[in-house]
Amino acid sequence: MRTITEAKIYEQQGLKDEALEIYKNILLKDKNNQAAKDAILRLSGAKIRSLELNNYMYDFFVNMQSEQEENEFKRWLINI
Repeated sequence: MRTITEAKIYEQQGLKDEALEIYKNILLKDKNNQAAKDAILRLSGAKIRSLELNNYMYDFFVNMQSEQEENEFKRWLINI
């Protein structure tokens, strides 16, 4: 049986998708599990913010027009 503790361990290791699946499975078995609900909201929100940032940087990359913008994009890539 998968547990909140196991999901938290995955989450701490950066394995967000695996943790999210465990939280979802817990919620299927116990619809009132507040810890699983909170974790799903938290992890889903992180994924949405990440996707929005990636879309922003994709648009930035496509529309770069100067060496300064290119350098800014390279700095962003180094930090991800």
